Amino acid sequence: METLFSEVVEEPIPMDAPLAVRMRPRTLDELVGQDEACGQGSWLRKAIENDALSSIVLFGPAGTGKTSLAHIIAQSTQATFVEVSAIGGTVSDLRREIKAASERKRLGRRTILFVDEIHRFNRAQQDSLLHAVEDRTLVLVGATTENPYFEVNSALLSRSRVVELKNLTDEDIAELIRRALCDERGLKGAYSLADDALESLVMLSGGDGRAALTSLELAAQLAGEGTPSSPTIITTEDVELANPHRNVPYDKNKDMHYDIISAFIKSMRGSDPDAALYWLARMIDGGEDPKFIARRMMIAASEDVGNADPQALLVAAAAFKSAEVIGYPECRINLAQAATYIALAPKSNAVEAGIDAALSEVRHGPVRAVPNHLRDRHRPGSEDYGAYKYPHSYPEGWVDQQYLPDGLERGSFYKPTERGWEAYRTDIAANRKPKK
Repeated sequence: METLFSEVVEEPIPMDAPLAVRMRPRTLDELVGQDEACGQGSWLRKAIENDALSSIVLFGPAGTGKTSLAHIIAQSTQATFVEVSAIGGTVSDLRREIKAASERKRLGRRTILFVDEIHRFNRAQQDSLLHAVEDRTLVLVGATTENPYFEVNSALLSRSRVVELKNLTDEDIAELIRRALCDERGLKGAYSLADDALESLVMLSGGDGRAALTSLELAAQLAGEGTPSSPTIITTEDVELANPHRNVPYDKNKDMHYDIISAFIKSMRGSDPDAALYWLARMIDGGEDPKFIARRMMIAASEDVGNADPQALLVAAAAFKSAEVIGYPECRINLAQAATYIALAPKSNAVEAGIDAALSEVRHGPVRAVPNHLRDRHRPGSEDYGAYKYPHSYPEGWVDQQYLPDGLERGSFYKPTERGWEAYRTDIAANRKPKK
């Protein structure tokens, strides 16, 4: 009976397989990049080399080597290596394979179960693996592009070790391309790359090794047949025809979404307009909702600029309205104007700190009465509340009187800085004649 599971038996890869498949590394030494995860001296490398692997979840962007690592494990282990399709699998399928692993365990043979895109399994499917992983009936090797701390059951995750893979560097991508050009499994020296073509391939890959090799293969097909004695030169034009759009990763509503919006906000807070524009461009290019971007700027305008430049909030609000009414592509200019304004504005978090301090007092301090002279004057008996001094009756437009409840002093919450417009208003807040 055919199932979703198959014991992996490594066979020669046909030459008509995709270049990225043909060039898949066979050993850890052939794996490019990921020195932190599986380089010399790392836990994962020692575990693979000693055939003593415990359950792991490989987490990282596409094209960083998760599947390659799984195949290296398959070729390195004495255990039975089983690969699972996470698309269309059922709990009964998993239980069937767990039963087979249990029988192998009884005979003294280990089972390694590779689950690609493990986050696609629902909670019941993931739960069905718990007992088998816990009692070592099988060793789980999960792979996912999604954050496992959100997408993998915490109980299963606590029984595994998370190994994070990072985007490949430009040097890593260039090394992959050079290998593929000359390797017998790859293009066999029948092609060479113009210098600018190599740079273009690296740039277009966006740190994705699979994407880089796919683009190289397509560019070679466009360049025409070559031989080792007379290699065909792949030009930048060939590369750009093969892959006209750069592979810049962006995942709305997932980790990268939050990482990039965080970098955007921190760049505005840090008064770096160039960085703010870069992260803004990443979001625009990734198709981020412009209203989401504008809402975050409205928050930053009060949280990080505040009364040092009150106009920042108005600019951010106008950018939101522009995003709502105009939309892409024109509203990118409005967003950029607001982002650079906030980045260049003087900074103060006194407003946020002030309201948070006041809320803390309200929630944790005593319940304080309204001073009599501030109480409402429209009820019977209010004539005994004491005299309220009406500020407009005084030449300066203000008068010294108590506004806080008893037990609190002026300056308890709002502590203005000496920056921007807030420095001017500091005098008024202290009931002094403002400086000119």
